[in-house]
Amino acid sequence: MAIAIPVLVATRHAFPLTPLAYRLIFVHALILLVGGHYTYAHVPLGFWLQDVFDLARNPYDRIGHFAQGFVPAIVAREILLRTTPLRPGKMLFFLVLCIALAISAFYELIEWWTAVIFGEGAEEFLGTQGDPWDTQWDMFLALLGAAASQLLLARMHDRQLTAFARPRESG
Repeated sequence: MAIAIPVLVATRHAFPLTPLAYRLIFVHALILLVGGHYTYAHVPLGFWLQDVFDLARNPYDRIGHFAQGFVPAIVAREILLRTTPLRPGKMLFFLVLCIALAISAFYELIEWWTAVIFGEGAEEFLGTQGDPWDTQWDMFLALLGAAASQLLLARMHDRQLTAFARPRESG
């Protein structure tokens, strides 16, 4: 977030995003802030979900990684549609999935580097909760999030992009 907010502020006039993208970024920021405040393994909402669904672990980390695919997918989709000759379709869908998965994989590398640097003390930051497959789950959930956001929001996003482009063309 320390990088995203200054970038969004600096580009708000030269390359403003659709309301959908800004709203999703806001929700993602809230997810990150809550996770950072409590550490992902100790978020109260996650404990509530763990109790309701009788889960073995606090799932807030999983929600965060799903959002890590869901939100960047719409932002990547918007950037690709506005700056390249790509149009909505299978190739755009695939490339957006690739971008979201690359972002997730890079985050997993950051987690790994943190573990190497801090050793045993990194367990709280990583929030693996003893799951040896945590990294794979994180990337899979980001991939699912990226696919879900495109399947659920592409039409709305396309409408906003069309409406968003009209005033700029007439001015």
